[in-house]
Amino acid sequence: MLSRADFIFTIGYDGPAAVVDSHAKRKFGKLSTRELAEAGLFRAAYSSAVHSKDKQEIKFVVEAFRKLNPGPDGNAEIDLSEAGISALNRLFGVFPVEVTRSIVI
Repeated sequence: MLSRADFIFTIGYDGPAAVVDSHAKRKFGKLSTRELAEAGLFRAAYSSAVHSKDKQEIKFVVEAFRKLNPGPDGNAEIDLSEAGISALNRLFGVFPVEVTRSIVI
């Protein structure tokens, strides 16, 4: 399993290894999920919430994102069911993948 910082700043995969953005990891790797969202780093914040497996963190990130991007259903309840999480994963481009190695570039 990847470390939290490696998972958050994964930008792609090279076979069985995650490719990690070293600059972003170094600059923002120690920030909490809340701090990442407040800094506007929503993909990283969502990745952090997914890594922690805390639905309250996921909800916080989505609410913070909606404040800036309300969309057509701005007041709709946040769906944290399996289907809702799957839709959020597609929105943010975050998919938990079992890899054990990372390439930091």
